[in-house]
Amino acid sequence: MIRAIIMSAVAVTAVAAVGGAMATAAPEPKPAAATSLQPLSAFTGIADKRARSLALFAEVGKVIQHPRCLNCHPATDRPTQREKMTPHMPMVVRGDGGIGATGLRCTTCHGPANYDVSGVPGHPQWHLAPIEMAWQGKTLGQICQQLKDPKRNGNKTMPEMIEHMTSDSLVGWGWNPGGKRQPAPGTQAEFGALFKAWADSGAVCPA
Repeated sequence: MIRAIIMSAVAVTAVAAVGGAMATAAPEPKPAAATSLQPLSAFTGIADKRARSLALFAEVGKVIQHPRCLNCHPATDRPTQREKMTPHMPMVVRGDGGIGATGLRCTTCHGPANYDVSGVPGHPQWHLAPIEMAWQGKTLGQICQQLKDPKRNGNKTMPEMIEHMTSDSLVGWGWNPGGKRQPAPGTQAEFGALFKAWADSGAVCPA
């Protein structure tokens, strides 16, 4: 009887010790999302053209792989939302032209501008990117190849891609998302300048 009591006490102590260790162990920190972009001048010192092009696209990738962009470039017909890129609620699908299914278009909830009272984002051209422009789940190198392929970039030439990244207002929404959303790093002007410099340096893609 005494032996059983002692064994029970030891077991409780062991469980408590493990539980205490689990409670005090700090979770693995996640890398902080970038909030800024390096200026174009930071890359002028890279003499090797290929290396400079790769470095420029890595900086561009901070925007391209940010949730503000990836949420609208989903790998499936269902968009994602928020920084954690959770499936869109309510349940919606891409539909023809990326504007939602018949009877539940994007404009059912999304107006021509952010509506901060409810937190619902908006833009006059609110829609999903075509499925051939899906970026989620892909490496930066794979996305890079898509951007250069007219069959997967909306049939755009590189000058048109530069114009799109630099001036398109729906792209620009990523820096003015409203509500409590985290904007894309830097500014659209900085991003556009980096993208153009990447194109001008040979548009080299990472492996």
